[in-house]
Amino acid sequence: MFGIDFHPRLVPTLFAVPIVLLCLGLGVWQVERLQWKEGLIAERAAALKAAPVPAPQTLAAAKDLEFRPVTLDGVFLNDREIYLHAIAPSGREGYRVLTPLTVAEGETVFIDRGFIPTGLRDPAKREAGQLSGTQHVTGLVRLPPSGRPNWFLPDNDAARNHWFWVDLPAMAAADRLEKVAPYYLDADAAPNPGGWPQGGADLLPELPNHHLQYVITWFSLAAAMIVIYVMYHRPGSGGGSA
Repeated sequence: MFGIDFHPRLVPTLFAVPIVLLCLGLGVWQVERLQWKEGLIAERAAALKAAPVPAPQTLAAAKDLEFRPVTLDGVFLNDREIYLHAIAPSGREGYRVLTPLTVAEGETVFIDRGFIPTGLRDPAKREAGQLSGTQHVTGLVRLPPSGRPNWFLPDNDAARNHWFWVDLPAMAAADRLEKVAPYYLDADAAPNPGGWPQGGADLLPELPNHHLQYVITWFSLAAAMIVIYVMYHRPGSGGGSA
């Protein structure tokens, strides 16, 4: 390939080889990440399409059922709604309404009933959707984050009932609830009376998958480094032998 006039120089070689190996290593790592992410997306898609099952009773069971649809019967505590700041897919600003649901076992499960625009935060403006009596709820099992998801999110303001991320213990304390499930449910898209809140799994954030782009980038950088290295050593290039 290089011919008999190819004489690698020490300094360019010491510079190029580690870069090529690093880029190749990162490319292989991104291939592995791509396979992992595709598997994760496939698992979530299968979970979303599964038939509803009874709601989990323990945290371990909830972990096994994450993003699976489950059913639950209980009574909404409409006077203890939690308002989670949200942006609808349309770009409209508002809140996700998390309402405690008391179930027969004496436990309370927070139900994310869906999105409302900012102007409908007052329950009196959507009175038809304030369901009373025992309700049959179907929704996806969601596990809360172990802490603030990222440093860019503001602190939750329990005093103003203005939340930026799900913190079930803090929400339970703010609502003066004691026996609260370690998970919450995203209510399905069944319409609520009056049209609000608007539930549905379409509001779930999609799993980003940019790993193929990263694979192409790292392998391309490795190839480019090899080309530059070879061209540098070509006769007449200024770097190789004359």
